[in-house]
Amino acid sequence: MLVEVKDRLDDPSVREIVGVSVYPDPDKLDKTIEAYKSDSGLELYGYEAEGECIGIIGLRMNDGGEMKIEHLAVSPDYRGLGYGRGLVLEAIDKKSPTVLVAETDEDAVDFYRNIGFEIESLGELYPGVERFKCVYVVQESE
Repeated sequence: MLVEVKDRLDDPSVREIVGVSVYPDPDKLDKTIEAYKSDSGLELYGYEAEGECIGIIGLRMNDGGEMKIEHLAVSPDYRGLGYGRGLVLEAIDKKSPTVLVAETDEDAVDFYRNIGFEIESLGELYPGVERFKCVYVVQESE
């Protein structure tokens, strides 16, 4: 079940999973944690197993019903078990967006494609790293 974890950003298991979503860069992790603490528009939800946070989804809703996935990560020990898909589907259920948007790299683009997102290459936004815009239009029956 999806639970709000924004108030637990100093919890080591939450911090560790947020770190997975921003790569192993301590400065970027600190900035991301601070952004969630200070920006009321950023929401952070997670899955727990045995008292530990095993996956997170960070999102932002806009007034037009668009939900932007800012961060999505699952602990390496729990990957491939459907938790990532579950985080996205439960966020849809909880927030009722009309459209989901995410930006990702080549490593994660197939994850979004397999859920049904439309994929558009944004080209190399960083040297040697192709980025992709992923868009999912939510059907009314979902």
